[in-house]
Amino acid sequence: MAERAQAGPLSGVKLRRLAARDLDAVVEIDAQITGRPRRAYFERRLQAALRAPALHTQFAAEEDGVFEGYVLARKLEGEFGRVEPALQLEVISVRPGEQGHGYGDALLGAVQAHAREHGIREVRTHAPWNDHGMLGFLDHAGFNLGGSQIIDCAIHRGRIGSGDAEKVLAPEHHRFSAEIDYGAPQTNDFEALARDRADVRSLERTDLDDIARIDRHIMERDRCAYIGRLVDEALLDSAIRVSLVAHQDRSVTGFVMASVDFGDFGRTEPVAVIDTIGVDPGFTGAGIGTTLLSQLFVNLEALRVERVETIVARDDFGLLGFFYRAGFAASQRLGFVKRLA
Repeated sequence: MAERAQAGPLSGVKLRRLAARDLDAVVEIDAQITGRPRRAYFERRLQAALRAPALHTQFAAEEDGVFEGYVLARKLEGEFGRVEPALQLEVISVRPGEQGHGYGDALLGAVQAHAREHGIREVRTHAPWNDHGMLGFLDHAGFNLGGSQIIDCAIHRGRIGSGDAEKVLAPEHHRFSAEIDYGAPQTNDFEALARDRADVRSLERTDLDDIARIDRHIMERDRCAYIGRLVDEALLDSAIRVSLVAHQDRSVTGFVMASVDFGDFGRTEPVAVIDTIGVDPGFTGAGIGTTLLSQLFVNLEALRVERVETIVARDDFGLLGFFYRAGFAASQRLGFVKRLA
């Protein structure tokens, strides 16, 4: 995601919906900025917008018939308990040499207008703390630091966290348990945890009802549409399918929804992103949450993915505690939010 502080909106710029025919121009601009082509990523994002246009906001900026820049955003609704919908700004880029001339302002303005038209009052995004150009652009555009914590974890061979992750129950359950302590050196191995605590397999479309049931028990409201969208994204939009379910006697007991991709927020290396994780309340204390995370780490290591990240509300201490004990820490990326009038 690359842009600099703008001089102001252009009067002659033409804004339109991004189309499939724009792929080459998008990839060209991105490669000039990042130093490497990411065609597969942009193909997936454009295809996702064609499949579910209500969930994606994508615009192009042209002047005198020249493609000058683009913006990709998508609708958020339900991630880690979110109730109010928001637009997440994923990529905004302007052709090198034309940055600072107002194209970024115009593209962001189109996203904000779209949000208002659809009753969305919040735009969110991420950026590395040392991306001074992007930070200047976001400051100029009226963004502030968000209320969520971006955390991540390097995937170290054979180990998960500090060894006491099992002292905290699965995410979204905020009580302590007396589960087995895997802090002992001989057992602090995520492959052993993944083998010993539950049966885990890849997510399938037929798991939707069970996942929605578990989520409904945890959140105390029906988020079936949101869960269905996550399942579809996991099976269709992700570069690599890594979402998992834990099961016992043919019944799903827990799940972790995650994807591996690169491209969002200017990333050029693959990273796994955890969207949500949950455990059937009937299996509280059984180690399901840690088992799912352990198997995810095993799979990601085999794929040579070196980092996994997620976003948690800063006051969700139970969920933060679970992830911190699994080895997560504050990311070098910051979350930003802009409230729309």
